[in-house]
Amino acid sequence: MSGTPGAAGDLLTGPARSGPDESDWAAAVAAVRRLPADARVLLICHVNPDGDALGSMLGFGLGLRRLGVRHLQATFPGPPEVPEPFRWLPGLDLLVPSTGAYPDPDLVVCFDAASESRLGELVDRLDTAGDALVLDHHASNTRFGRVHLVDPAAAATSVIVDELLTRLDVPLDAEIAQCLYVALTTDTGSFRFEATTPAVHQFAARLLATGIRPGDISRQVFDTRPFGAVRLFGEVLGRARLEPSAAAGHGLVWTYATQDDLARHDQRPYVLEALIDSVRCTAEADVACVLKQVGPAEWAASMRSKGAVDVSAVAVALGGGGHRFAAGFTGAGSAEDVVRSIRAELDGALIAR
Repeated sequence: MSGTPGAAGDLLTGPARSGPDESDWAAAVAAVRRLPADARVLLICHVNPDGDALGSMLGFGLGLRRLGVRHLQATFPGPPEVPEPFRWLPGLDLLVPSTGAYPDPDLVVCFDAASESRLGELVDRLDTAGDALVLDHHASNTRFGRVHLVDPAAAATSVIVDELLTRLDVPLDAEIAQCLYVALTTDTGSFRFEATTPAVHQFAARLLATGIRPGDISRQVFDTRPFGAVRLFGEVLGRARLEPSAAAGHGLVWTYATQDDLARHDQRPYVLEALIDSVRCTAEADVACVLKQVGPAEWAASMRSKGAVDVSAVAVALGGGGHRFAAGFTGAGSAEDVVRSIRAELDGALIAR
């Protein structure tokens, strides 16, 4: 059921792909409507799930539960650990470890994953499932699976989830709204990023109309972290490096965090997800990067752009994916080796233009 990767686009213009058409929506609705009463449905989001991945998956799961789906699981690859900021979300009872997920579900639904590689050890479910539905908003999505609801113009995968639930006649309630609001606010940076449109605010207004409390949600998701994480951030930010001439003069700022750093401050890896926001504010650099060590010579790279550079093209070239303004990949070697590969992609493509 694998798709064929599309063109990655270039560093300045990026990929251009349209969203779902009516036949795509009809196919997705039919995939759910034709499920028998005893169907087993498996929901999967990407490895190291963020707010959009978890919120979209759990919100859709709650919607399926409202439709009467009884045999329903949600999961993600890797250790079955939900990041602390999301451990209050409704629908967490749907979660199972990847080792306990249905081996041959009637339907598998994937959320916020741009490629099969983001499904880790669960990727085989694309072949063993009776049907495979993909909901995503990454422009770099490779169109794996069978039915694709992929809209690069959507501010978050939760926007697509909301549309599908609407077409399935699932009423929006406070529990679903909490999940989708977390997804929406995390991927729009609390409505600060370029993807924030009038339609995004209208969607947020509908979610808030269910009675959810945005102040409480914001404090739990964005404004609460252990003191150890504060100390860790200070140490990692202290080693940040600025390269004004990189990216053909647009500038690059980067730093890295090791597994020893986490252990020394007694912190879990998820706390590093917010670190990129403290790095990307550097005035002298369009591109920001944080490297997070995930193995002896393995790094998860998170990149952000202020607009002059399409970092998704860099990520795709290095085996990852994402959006024009936010993307990532996994690199091997030392931190300097990984940054060298980023620098080469940035400089080579931009100078060539």
